Amino acid sequence: MADAVKTIEDLLIEGRTFPPGKKFSKNANVNNAAIYKKAAKNPEKFWAGFAKELDWFEKWNKVSTWKAPHSKWFLGGKLNVSYNCIDRHVTTARKNKAAIIWEAESGESQTITYWELYREVNRFANVLKSLGVKKGDRVTIYLPMIPELAVAMLACARIGAPHSIVFGGFSAESLRDRINDSQARILITSDGGYRRGKVIPLKKNADDALKDAPTVEKVIVVKRVGTAAGSKMTKGRDLWWHDLMAKAGPYCEPEKMDSEDMLFMLYTSGTTGKPKAIVHTTGGYLVGVYATT
Repeated sequence: MADAVKTIEDLLIEGRTFPPGKKFSKNANVNNAAIYKKAAKNPEKFWAGFAKELDWFEKWNKVSTWKAPHSKWFLGGKLNVSYNCIDRHVTTARKNKAAIIWEAESGESQTITYWELYREVNRFANVLKSLGVKKGDRVTIYLPMIPELAVAMLACARIGAPHSIVFGGFSAESLRDRINDSQARILITSDGGYRRGKVIPLKKNADDALKDAPTVEKVIVVKRVGTAAGSKMTKGRDLWWHDLMAKAGPYCEPEKMDSEDMLFMLYTSGTTGKPKAIVHTTGGYLVGVYATT
């Protein structure tokens, strides 16, 4: 049995390939063989082409380096994900077009334009800064699928604070483990959420998690379900999202982030051991998602 255990070093020299099945390939978003050939022929030129379509404060001096298991992308470049996702659109005809179309399982819906999203993200970025969050500080987000989730992510990116999203269906213990591993200073949650017609007590789970998560200084709470969740606010620690937003300034200068600066952490499920944080960096991640969505 011991011989079957793989280390990271074993995986790095793995030489087998596993081609996708015909059905999977047929339904792929990228099914143009010419695009694949172009990328394979000159990967650096291919990815640089997409990167040039984004806004950079300072252009990169090298597209990529690869030294297994580590890769680096767009070395020397400086940019901001929040700026690219919203700022560059609000000076164009997209300003009043839908950036987010949200619909809850209850049928409740909301359409948010780029301009509205821009204002919300700037205000919440200033909220975070008012609480002492600065570039490099970690923020954990434990929210249901509501618009505030996207606002929080983009606000974190705007000020250079790496975020970690914890699935709203995870337990207090799972939340605690991810908070402690990331050493988060701020937790963003809601009084509760809805799933399959039931109220999910997110705030109660958060309170239980924070009994053994000493790095968290403040908890920002979105009012979503009201008294139905039975949640309680802890004086001096817990703050309502809407109260903070009402006092926040309308503009926050986007932080100039190095392409290799951490953007966010996404944790593995932890079903086979301790959850592991997969780190996504700013430049490489943004170019990747821009090219494939």
